[in-house]
Amino acid sequence: MVNSPLTIALIAITCITSYMAWNNRDVYFKWIGNPYMMVHRKQYHRLISAGFLHADLGHLAFNMITLYFFGPLTEAFFAARFGDITGGVVYIGFYLLAMVVSSLPSLVKYKDYPHYNALGASGAVSAVLFFFVLFAPLENLYLYFAIPIPAIIFGVLYIAFSYYMAKRNADNIGHDAHLFGALFGFFAPIAIEPRLALSFIDQLLSAL
Repeated sequence: MVNSPLTIALIAITCITSYMAWNNRDVYFKWIGNPYMMVHRKQYHRLISAGFLHADLGHLAFNMITLYFFGPLTEAFFAARFGDITGGVVYIGFYLLAMVVSSLPSLVKYKDYPHYNALGASGAVSAVLFFFVLFAPLENLYLYFAIPIPAIIFGVLYIAFSYYMAKRNADNIGHDAHLFGALFGFFAPIAIEPRLALSFIDQLLSAL
C-alpha cells in the first residue's frame, strides 16, 4: 500500500465523510443519493456525494476493506499506463465515474419517488473489484475473507446474483449499483487498453 496513496486517500475521505454524516443530519440529507432531488431539483452532485456516505460502520468497513485490497492494482495499472500524475487523475476519474454509472439505474427507476434514497461506495468498489477479475481471472478471491474461489467464477456468480436480486427487488440493497459498477469496472479498462481483453482470454484458455 506504500505506492497507493490515492487509494488510501479515498478510504480516508470516505471514512471522514461517512462519520460526518452520521453526526450531522444536514450533511446526510444534502449528500445522500435521492433520484427525485437529482432529476427534479437538478442536484446532480448526489450521484457522487452519496458514494462517500455509508449507512453504518459495518457497511463502511466492508467497502473500504475491499477497496484497500483491490484498489492498489487499479491505481498501479493507470500509473503504469499514463504516468504517475495523469494516471492518478484517470484512476480517480475511473472511481468517480463508476459511482455515476452504477447510480444510473436507480436514477431512472426511482426519479419520481421522493422518499427513495441510496448511499455507499459499493458501485465504485465493485468496479475496482472487477478490474481485478479482468486482470487476474484465475487468481483466488476469498469469499467472506475465508473461502478461496477463482476470480472468474466469483465474477460470474456475482453478476448472476446481482442481476437476479435486482430483478426481485426484495430487499434494501442496491443490487443494480453492484451490477452496473461491476460491468463498468470490467469493460472500461478494456476500452482504455484493449490488450487487456486478449490477456483475459489467454489466461482463461491456459486453464483448459
